[in-house]
Amino acid sequence: MSATRRQFLSAASALGAGIAFTGTLSEVFAGTAAAQSLGHTGYGPLVPDPNGLLDLPKGFRYTVLSREGDRLRSGEGPVPSHHDGMAAFAGRAGRTHLVRNHENGATARIPVPAVSGLTYDPAGKGGCTALTLDRHQRVLSERVAIAGTAVNCAGGPTPWGTWLTCEETEDRAGTNGYTKDHGFVFEVHPTDPHRTGAVPLTALGRFQHEAVAIDPRDGVLYETEDAFQKPFGLFYRFLPHRPLGGVGSLRAGGRLQAMRVPGVADLSAVRETGARFDGIEWVDVPDPLAAVTPTRFQDYGPGGITHAQKLEGCYWGGGGVYFVSSFARGADGSAADHYGQVWRYDPAHRRLTLAVVFGPDTDVRLPGESPDNICLAPGGGLMVCEDGNGAQHVFGLTRRGEVYALARGRQNIGTDQRPEWGEFAGVTFAPDGATMYVNCYTPGTTFAVTGPW
Repeated sequence: MSATRRQFLSAASALGAGIAFTGTLSEVFAGTAAAQSLGHTGYGPLVPDPNGLLDLPKGFRYTVLSREGDRLRSGEGPVPSHHDGMAAFAGRAGRTHLVRNHENGATARIPVPAVSGLTYDPAGKGGCTALTLDRHQRVLSERVAIAGTAVNCAGGPTPWGTWLTCEETEDRAGTNGYTKDHGFVFEVHPTDPHRTGAVPLTALGRFQHEAVAIDPRDGVLYETEDAFQKPFGLFYRFLPHRPLGGVGSLRAGGRLQAMRVPGVADLSAVRETGARFDGIEWVDVPDPLAAVTPTRFQDYGPGGITHAQKLEGCYWGGGGVYFVSSFARGADGSAADHYGQVWRYDPAHRRLTLAVVFGPDTDVRLPGESPDNICLAPGGGLMVCEDGNGAQHVFGLTRRGEVYALARGRQNIGTDQRPEWGEFAGVTFAPDGATMYVNCYTPGTTFAVTGPW
């Protein structure tokens, strides 16, 4: 292992964000289109929204595309609860197609309506909805894309233009009234969901899935597992039998493996940004369907396997896959505390690097902790959805290490003393880069944000 350290870089004092980043940030952008730009240094202070929804910098504006409880334009029922992971796909005539997860468990207030041919388990309340927008961000259609799943958290787009939605649960048939096992990944077509139906991609494993990213060169899939308690989640790769085979090709199966970092049992123990590990190993998962034992509990032989608490966002860029550990707490059993990490795995060199560390080392209570969904901004830099305590933000991070707040959800405290807004999720950009889409988890709301990007 080699390690380097940079001075903390923070715009917290100027923005009141209470967030710091360390690390050689060029790791995050090397080889990507975003590397052509240093990214913006910020757009100025956030302006309070008179409508009490979303604070943005001057010159930016938002449109509410959809809110939970409204009627789906298809007439299939109300817009479901708990808006989470999301992706945008290019359509004809300047249209954009959004596919949006609904992280609904057994007690969700508004389930995804069951639709014939698109429902996996009639007792499941989760799933996805799909929106089609015109070039002016007007909603042309909104419909169910898959139903009968459970706790659809994040996922990832495929190179052939579909969405992989992930169930963050391991509930079996007979639990919470379910009639089928859960904990799978499903493929969702953004414009013709009946082409993909409601078929679990069982070879990708049954565990608490969070997100997926695909290497567009060879079709290898990378998967994160979001586990709160020990033993924590694993980072997986899937070697498909039909790599880059197009819609439905993942049903042909493949080989599921888990990452082993030699000498590192818990990624939270690594503290120095720039820390690098060569010779990463991949070990076959003994029982991907977890018929008896959850995959993270299984026996991986001498050397064990490498765990990490709260593995969340996952995306591909610049010849490597990036994945997020949202936080780690020693009190929960992690080897050390941290407030967010971004790791980069380089398949060509079998190398793992700690690229970014979030938050000051001394104060977990500050906002700016717990990165969740994350994406590359078209003009350079990262956009990060915060899932921590206090006010919730979408932060931008430039290649220079400068942090700025791009959006803040208004914390209107009701009579029950609970915030009205939940975390941000599903940040993504339109194919032309002119619009950022982002969800508020609760009450479920999808925004389109435009301005002087």
